[in-house]
Amino acid sequence: MSAETLARLRAGKLAGSTRLDLSCGLTEFPGEILDLADSLEVLNLTGNRLSDLPDDLPRLKKLRILFCSDNDFRHLPPVVEECPGLSMIGFKSNRIGEVAALPPSLRWLILTDNRLESLPASIGRCAPLQKLMLSGNRLASLPDEMAACTNLELVRLAANRFERLPDWLLDLPKLAWLAFAGNPLCREPETDAAAHDWADLELHEKLGEGASGIIHRATRRSDGKPVAVKLFKGAMTSDGLPDRERAACLAAGPHPNLIPVLGDLAGHPEGTPGLVMDLVGPDFTLLAGPPDLETCSRDVYPAGASFPAEAVVKIARDLASAGAALHAKGILHGDFYAHNVLRNLEGAALLGDFGAASFYPPDDARFEKLEVLAFGRLLGELLDRCPDPLPGWQALAARCQSTDPADRPRFAEML
Repeated sequence: MSAETLARLRAGKLAGSTRLDLSCGLTEFPGEILDLADSLEVLNLTGNRLSDLPDDLPRLKKLRILFCSDNDFRHLPPVVEECPGLSMIGFKSNRIGEVAALPPSLRWLILTDNRLESLPASIGRCAPLQKLMLSGNRLASLPDEMAACTNLELVRLAANRFERLPDWLLDLPKLAWLAFAGNPLCREPETDAAAHDWADLELHEKLGEGASGIIHRATRRSDGKPVAVKLFKGAMTSDGLPDRERAACLAAGPHPNLIPVLGDLAGHPEGTPGLVMDLVGPDFTLLAGPPDLETCSRDVYPAGASFPAEAVVKIARDLASAGAALHAKGILHGDFYAHNVLRNLEGAALLGDFGAASFYPPDDARFEKLEVLAFGRLLGELLDRCPDPLPGWQALAARCQSTDPADRPRFAEML
């Protein structure tokens, strides 16, 4: 399809397009893209063999979003700094070892799975920056100038070389979602989870698929119990390494408001790691959808979504209980979002997806205060969609969202 799109582009048949997707083995930037200067807002060149961008890229004066993942870039082209409207840049899974400059308009930067050892101090000038994806690089530090990026809300630093995190990072007023597993600073968890033999499992249809793995419905042959089996892909995700997700799931242990993990998977014929979990009933559905290109760091709820007061209170209590249990064990979930929550019509809630989870010393409350901010935002979203006045809960949501982390309550206090 992209080859057909390229042909139409070269024939001048895409005039006025606001989005262009090309993935067809390109080794050079097609000059005809610049003919869309007056309209193009989203340019997706993922999955080619490009290694540079043209100096006249700023002619695309309406360009907001640029995707160049899975290419052959060894540096982030400096010309991106000259594109005044760029708010999102994605260069995942290249071979980038150098970033010279970034546009100050940047809101979302994805450099996952590259070879970065440092970032430029000029990133501190990116005042709108909300989302920063740096997992799978060679970073051991961040520039102190980034302390000025006070709009940062989500940061991914997993699978790098950090011996410690900068103090200013944990003091950022809006940071709610942080991942840093797979760094030297992280302690390794101890688990004694049961192992489930692959030969005892009969796999059925696929239930879902995420960046880290595929979930199947299955039956345990030994006792006929219906279960779910997650098979990990093993590739680097934006959150980090799947084996860290697996470790966090096992270390979390049983809790009524976590998706129940029955144990580790053993004996897969191809050595694929996995988890065996309870099969969640069909009455449970996702609370919301994940953020999109426009909302950036905020979940997307169905149009007209409404939650009665009883459901808001039940969901909030269940999630606070899950949060308290995790942080008592020194586990930062890192992705405490409505799109990772399953709930039923009675409001019972289950927190899942440990892809961004990290382990920290349980006596350091700063990590829990980050998660409390995420909880407060989720609670605020529910209250915004609740037709009933709940002033006490509004006050709690506001306290959880204080820009001073020290003013936020801990989960146990909330309970």
